[in-house]
Amino acid sequence: MTRTPRPLAGDSRVVLVTGASSGIGEAVCRVAAAHGEHVVLLARGRGSLERVAEECDRLGAASTLVTPADIGDDAAVAAAVSAAVARHGRLDVVVSCAGVVAYGSLVDVPAAVFDGVITTNVLGPVNLARHVLPVLREQDAGSMVLVGSVIGHAAVPDMAAYVVSKWGLRGLVRQLRVDNRDRPGIRFGYVAPGGVDTPIYLQAATYGDSVGRPPFPVASPERIAGRVLAVADHSWRGGQVGIANQVIRLGFSTVPWAYDRLVGPLFAVAAQDQVAPVVRGPGNVLESQQDGNRLRGGQGSAVLGTFRNIVALARRRARRRVQRRR
Repeated sequence: MTRTPRPLAGDSRVVLVTGASSGIGEAVCRVAAAHGEHVVLLARGRGSLERVAEECDRLGAASTLVTPADIGDDAAVAAAVSAAVARHGRLDVVVSCAGVVAYGSLVDVPAAVFDGVITTNVLGPVNLARHVLPVLREQDAGSMVLVGSVIGHAAVPDMAAYVVSKWGLRGLVRQLRVDNRDRPGIRFGYVAPGGVDTPIYLQAATYGDSVGRPPFPVASPERIAGRVLAVADHSWRGGQVGIANQVIRLGFSTVPWAYDRLVGPLFAVAAQDQVAPVVRGPGNVLESQQDGNRLRGGQGSAVLGTFRNIVALARRRARRRVQRRR
């Protein structure tokens, strides 16, 4: 659905965002709209995209274009990019935010779900790059920003598919920079958040013994969106968001023996919810769950969540000790 452009200044940019129906992608669309940009919204679910587009219109977008597509479907991505170029004649900023998560050990996560995470998180950005690169190279101008994760720089328990996908995404960014050095007008940015208050944890595929939650310190999706759009103009400002990411990377790379010993217990108390009921299943990995799409996750205070986890785990250990004595 195309909405009639408003008569704004001629320098309004065209900003295409994947994962635009929820979380960081939605926040990027909102911030771009508030700056008076033309916003092209891409995600699987039309209903959620229409909701975000209406909010973008209210915030002052020069125009909004809803282009429903599964980022893992190359033909669908090609059609969405073509629609954006046909509408505007150019692309100025392309942001890859679409992402899904699966919790559980490598052997417990079904192959279709594991592959679905890889498809959305790695092959999706590849599909996007395949179709926007010819546009950017012809212009010799524009930016592409890929949203990764601190987990693309480390390893954590029971998230093999996500870890592999985010390490792969980081490699894709470097490859894009190397392969396009002959077009100095094109910028390739990378942003790696830590914990962010989005619904991705609640919508994740779950095959382990607990559900995920954003670890402390938790950033707002608007903060990440601001960094993403800043990186679109100044790619050197990309990379890690927050000091906690730097600590994690330092531990992983310099004292791996300590990191590997500590990451399991710390992950259980800081990045999982030991109290919430566990509903095992594919979440939104294989198909969109639009009723769960929104800007924020709303899982409450990370500090209080960590405290509840510590209490719950202590009680479990106490019960196990009692049972062993019987």
